[in-house]
Amino acid sequence: MHRRTRLTIAIVALFLFLLGGAIYLRKKAPPEAARLLPESDGIVYLNLRPLRAATHLDKHPVQHDPDYQQFIDATGIQPERDLDEAAFALHRMPDPKGPNGPVAFSEVFVGHFDGRRLAHYLEGVAGSTESYADHEIYNIPNDGRTVRVSLLGYDMVAVSNTPTSEQMHSILDRYRTAALPFTGSSLLAAHYADVPLLSLAWGIGQIGLPLSDEGGNLKVMGMSLPLTQDATFVASLSWTGKTRLRVEEIAANDAAAKASADSINALLTFVRNAEDGAPAGNADADTKALLASAHIEQHKNLAILTATIPSDLLQKLVSTPVDLQEAPKTREQSEK
Repeated sequence: MHRRTRLTIAIVALFLFLLGGAIYLRKKAPPEAARLLPESDGIVYLNLRPLRAATHLDKHPVQHDPDYQQFIDATGIQPERDLDEAAFALHRMPDPKGPNGPVAFSEVFVGHFDGRRLAHYLEGVAGSTESYADHEIYNIPNDGRTVRVSLLGYDMVAVSNTPTSEQMHSILDRYRTAALPFTGSSLLAAHYADVPLLSLAWGIGQIGLPLSDEGGNLKVMGMSLPLTQDATFVASLSWTGKTRLRVEEIAANDAAAKASADSINALLTFVRNAEDGAPAGNADADTKALLASAHIEQHKNLAILTATIPSDLLQKLVSTPVDLQEAPKTREQSEK
């Protein structure tokens, strides 16, 4: 009797140990939406629930263009209200002048969707469909490229505008193994551990993808950045009573990190002086506060920029609508 009791206790203890280990691994794992993304050159993830609570984004009406408003009316999806998570994979295109430009995207959206209503809308705008891994893929022609959309589950949608269906197939393949906590792309496996805990939004990869011009220079708002095009970055937003921005450059060596830190410091000094010298009516208090809080330092081969984003500025940043890819046009609109 005692032997049976000890055996039962041992089995229960082992079960609890395994359960605790599984819960711990799940908490350390990347979000499922990010794990489903295919191989890519960059990843951006947004947890919109806390951002919505902090900025009251769903309370502020956003003006949409007519095509996207038609999508909202047909599906009932209001991104400011219904979207909880968004994960984006950035794919560098070999021909920057092609239909996709320099970058194509694959995305996974998590939120509150009316699946039947969304599927009915997609059936109406799709030029063709494809069945893969027990899911329907809707192929929607849009401005010279194909936008592929698939409903993964009742609260999850995948979208990709890459030239082939390979990336969408990869998302569906990963969805079948989503319960495994450390599945995901090689980029995610290599750098997710560098993302600070409790980050509301983060990105990893090469900053040159969306910011480089045809000459390979990195620019923001027309200003060249003193960074190499292929530099790998880990950027994050976290909440610690204030919204904290952290951008970490992983340089090739200590000297390269120091050069980046020195260059960014010089650029910050220049921009701060320009803001201080601006006429009183043109000075932006939020931008000045952001610049004043910015600080960069070097740790071995890392150059790390930190700053505090004022709440009003954060509100402005997230007030831009988050579209589910491009608003798919109807076939009649595409033919015009």
